Amino acid sequence: MTQTIVIDPVTRIEGHAKISIYLDNDGSVRDAQFHVTEFRGFERFCIGRPFWEMPAITARICGICPISHILASAKAGDALLAVEIPPAADKLRRLMNLGQIIQSHALSFFHLSGPDLFLGYESDPAKRNIFGLIAAEPDFARGGIRLRQFGQEIIEALGGRKIHPAWAVPGGVRSGMSEEVRAAFRQRLPEAMEVTRKAMARFKTVLDTSDEEVASYGFFPSLFAGLVTPEGNWEHHGGKLRVRNAEGQILADQVKADDYQQLFGEASEAWSYLKFPYYQPLGYPDGIYRVGPLARLNVCDQVGTPLADAELTEMRQRAGHRMVTASFYYHYARLIEILGALELVTQLLDDADLSSSVLRADAGVNHLEAVGCSEAPRGSLFHHYQVDKNGLITYLNLIIATGQNNLAMNQTVAQIARRYLRGDRLEEGLLNRVEAGIRAYDPCLSCSTHAVGQAAFAISLIGPDGRVVDHAVR
Repeated sequence: MTQTIVIDPVTRIEGHAKISIYLDNDGSVRDAQFHVTEFRGFERFCIGRPFWEMPAITARICGICPISHILASAKAGDALLAVEIPPAADKLRRLMNLGQIIQSHALSFFHLSGPDLFLGYESDPAKRNIFGLIAAEPDFARGGIRLRQFGQEIIEALGGRKIHPAWAVPGGVRSGMSEEVRAAFRQRLPEAMEVTRKAMARFKTVLDTSDEEVASYGFFPSLFAGLVTPEGNWEHHGGKLRVRNAEGQILADQVKADDYQQLFGEASEAWSYLKFPYYQPLGYPDGIYRVGPLARLNVCDQVGTPLADAELTEMRQRAGHRMVTASFYYHYARLIEILGALELVTQLLDDADLSSSVLRADAGVNHLEAVGCSEAPRGSLFHHYQVDKNGLITYLNLIIATGQNNLAMNQTVAQIARRYLRGDRLEEGLLNRVEAGIRAYDPCLSCSTHAVGQAAFAISLIGPDGRVVDHAVR
């Protein structure tokens, strides 16, 4: 018989979840489960809709990363039309995706994980939040808010609004960016760069004293997956798929998004609405892999921009290996990606194509099946559509980044619980450390599950006889 601890709900994440921790008779942690308790059903209620509508519909999956769904959906639409979009449209989509990466990573680092990193895991929970961080370090917190605003305003300048812009469409985009708007963003780039570099320096001081967290917050071998360029560099909205193992060996490379099912399968468990993707050749659950900022930096050879590449080299040196397998380093990877994104924004703002009026390729339905893949802030995002001759959706499959990290998140929860659980009571330190381990992945559960008014996170501790011996609601 075992005891079980349940944490319900989990806080400072996007969406609703709970955690169960199972104890053996001797009080040691036998297993842990990260339950996603939301169900939304996008893959069913989109059946019968025209694929032209899918960017706008699937954007409503999430208010944090709607751009990721818009762009992946538009790419699937491009393939259904069998068109190559104009160069300007591709560059504008890339610019918007960079804005999305900047704003989402800034939200994760400063707002969600920053209170743990800079106020302490054991600090007063009433103050361990973004407001407490603002009170303690107003200039640092304000910089994070401004950095996120910079990314959001790139999205707004292109799409007309920060959330759910009706802008990227099958075949291209609806509008370009004027020289006046580009000049305004050029003026703001130095501030955004300075905030990022200060955050990087601050995080390194935390990393220097976080050996225990590095060793227990998801430190295990796994595979890593993401998009890369033909040269093997970091990619966020193009390229093809690459998979590496924890030793750095490339297991699959330059795989087209259309062939994702050769790489990844999907399993399910009765205790969670979140699917469990796995690397197909190794089977379930041995084919555990991770996606997102750390995975992208692990699978690529280099970012391809000087500042980000210098930081990537340092991150690998600090980790002691070319492949960084500690999930605590996701925080570091987000800052590196923000830095690289700002470098790429700098390049794109000087590209004359952004003012082009040739932004869209027109065509009818030429293919009945297509896959769109783009790198969302949290990892590779797949939109797989099948349509009839009129362009109505007959099949839809969404593989979300958070789902691909599901096996890793479950393993992370168990690892943290084994390290920090004391007895059969849920102490505040354990609760927050378990949550912090989940927050390292920055899960977006509204995206990943397909209940309004519920709390965000809960934990239960379940004993050998199946009885809940402790329960905490956050």
